[in-house]
Amino acid sequence: MSASPDGTGSGPWPAIAPCSDEVCITCADTAVAVTVVRLLGDGLAVVDTGTGREEVSVALVTAAPGDTILVHAGEAIGVVGP
Repeated sequence: MSASPDGTGSGPWPAIAPCSDEVCITCADTAVAVTVVRLLGDGLAVVDTGTGREEVSVALVTAAPGDTILVHAGEAIGVVGP
């Protein structure tokens, strides 16, 4: 999976590691609220989905550990709050 619109991973978007399960919570068709556990650099973060941890892109938002963010298709699209 890639964060780029064309699916190639090229451009200013960071590549995201492919999902290890059949279905990732943060790859669903709807945005989900998750909690940032830690920032990894390069616009990536580890988040707690409530059922496990996943790596997502936070390149479009300003998020910090403890923040609740909305994630759609592996990309954070908004910060809900701490």
